[in-house]
Amino acid sequence: MGFLDVHCFSESLAQSVSFYVLLPEGPVRRPYQTLYLLHGLSDDHTIWLRRTSIERYAAAKNLAVIMPAVARSFYQDKASGPRYWTFLSKELPALCRQWFPLSSAREDNFAAGLSMGGYGALRLGLSFPERFAAAASLSGALDLARRLREAGKQGSRISRTEWEGMFGCGLSGEGSDSDLFALARQVADSAGPKPKFFLCCGTEDDLLEESRAFRQHLDSLNLENTYEESPGQHEWGYWDAQVQRVLDWLPLRR
Repeated sequence: MGFLDVHCFSESLAQSVSFYVLLPEGPVRRPYQTLYLLHGLSDDHTIWLRRTSIERYAAAKNLAVIMPAVARSFYQDKASGPRYWTFLSKELPALCRQWFPLSSAREDNFAAGLSMGGYGALRLGLSFPERFAAAASLSGALDLARRLREAGKQGSRISRTEWEGMFGCGLSGEGSDSDLFALARQVADSAGPKPKFFLCCGTEDDLLEESRAFRQHLDSLNLENTYEESPGQHEWGYWDAQVQRVLDWLPLRR
């Protein structure tokens, strides 16, 4: 695999950014299928290469991988800060297709992520079902509306002030275009294409109930999903194993 550490200026963020790209080696016979692989709250774009063998796994699948950095944004256009969601969902794919031989076809584009990144990956798939064929959440932090209702409670990894920086003082998320449950209902009710979804979580993970609840929600809406539970905590040994399951599950062409 070719590994590129890309540095450029982002118009959406009004600042310089960096992101990682993995590209299959050899002659380009057709534009590559692409996975947008998203990091969690405490990490950045370097983490997947440092903690897993994603380069080796993707090489075996002839799959391009884009790994962006969005800081602690929860994949939002922040009320008082950078527009990370616009960067991720619009500017980044356009830049990557301009510079690299990546397919723009819906059946060739996928998203996956862990924890906060699991939320971001499902948001991509649900917000743009015409652009993504599949989305996967590993130990996803999927119930944003609950987090906003409980902002500032003891034990939270994000303070109320930090949430207000993303959503404003009202902290209203339920039913919005950031609410995965509401987005899933919109996709189910539409006549357009519907991505398929993969959700997994370790049985010793504090976020297990969120994956269970969202799986039940997808089932109630008759949206296709694969759901897996297995022993594991919120840690990289589990995610290194599960990202391989995700790659095996993706509808990749030979």
